Amino acid sequence: MAPTTAPSKLQFSPAGQTEIERLLTHYPADRSKSVLLPVLHIAQAEFGGWVSPEVQDLVAETLGIRPIEVYEVATFYTMYNLKPVGRHVLEICRTGPCMLRGSDELTANLERITGAKVGETSPDGNFTLKEVECLAACGFAPVVQVREQYYESLDTTEAVDAMLNDLRAQIHRPILPWEMLGEVHSQQQQ
Repeated sequence: MAPTTAPSKLQFSPAGQTEIERLLTHYPADRSKSVLLPVLHIAQAEFGGWVSPEVQDLVAETLGIRPIEVYEVATFYTMYNLKPVGRHVLEICRTGPCMLRGSDELTANLERITGAKVGETSPDGNFTLKEVECLAACGFAPVVQVREQYYESLDTTEAVDAMLNDLRAQIHRPILPWEMLGEVHSQQQQ
């Protein structure tokens, strides 16, 4: 009979936990729910680009709130992925100005080129297509956001090809919230 081992309990990395503790210092002790959005970002970055129910439970436990409070937020905002995603999540703006400038054609092009429909991941695992509300770059429509990067004026095949080639060439690792803007808040730095 093969020995059985209990599955290891999910945990934030030491750097992730340190960042959560730092964020909590910005709020009164009885208001830990106030830090829920950035903690979900940390969780998504640390656990493969999406927040599974188990990861959402970890967030709830970490903040001392009920799991349903995390589920409500994670399912409301499109910035949180509730299922596994590809290396690059292409968030395609679908609101008026982008539609007037060809976002429907852009979406159709991206589906054809990547082999994925909106809401799906390409067979090669590189791209997940996701339609989102306004990305606030109306003057440069149609627009796609990939993590912190905007790709604008995607109204030509050449522009779309350039974006996809740029993304394929990147060695992707999620940017952790404390790494943005050059901030470093790791255990080594504190």
